[in-house]
Amino acid sequence: MDRIFSLCLSSCYLLFSQPSDAYINDSLSPYEEIYPEIGYKTVEAAASDFERHFHQGLKLPLRVPSISFTHHFGRFNDLEGDMNDFFEVTFINHQLPEHHYKITVRPNEFNLPAKKENIVNDFELKNGTSAIYMEISGFNVLSFEREGWQYMLWIDKRVSNKVTPEVLVDIANSIDYTVQEDEQG
Repeated sequence: MDRIFSLCLSSCYLLFSQPSDAYINDSLSPYEEIYPEIGYKTVEAAASDFERHFHQGLKLPLRVPSISFTHHFGRFNDLEGDMNDFFEVTFINHQLPEHHYKITVRPNEFNLPAKKENIVNDFELKNGTSAIYMEISGFNVLSFEREGWQYMLWIDKRVSNKVTPEVLVDIANSIDYTVQEDEQG
């Protein structure tokens, strides 16, 4: 009987002496595994899928916010019909969840209309295009149209002191540098 009690006690000690986070860590996958499982891939591959689907080239901003990111992924959401199809680039930091920035692009004809209650400010981009700055569900968003696409630059509100509306406008204007380069080449 003492031997059975001793074995049971030893088993309980081994079972309950393991750190509880060891079980949690086993169930979590790194971003490199999680994001591809939900349709993300390299930005280049996703952009290529998007361009092929809509038979039109896509230009992305050359700049990103000057906060740290550990990962970036792209995804082309190809749903039923073209109305809900869009391209997305996501920049994240696995140690700083507030460092979350994304770009979504969809055809102008299927744009997401701005709700008046979300609009905070209007800006004019270098090329004369107007841009709308909004607050939507924990994000600050700059929305503008260019070359048949609606671009939306999303930044987590928790970094709004570092990534201001003017920073998002500068990022939007960095698309112009790509156009100038193409026109000269």
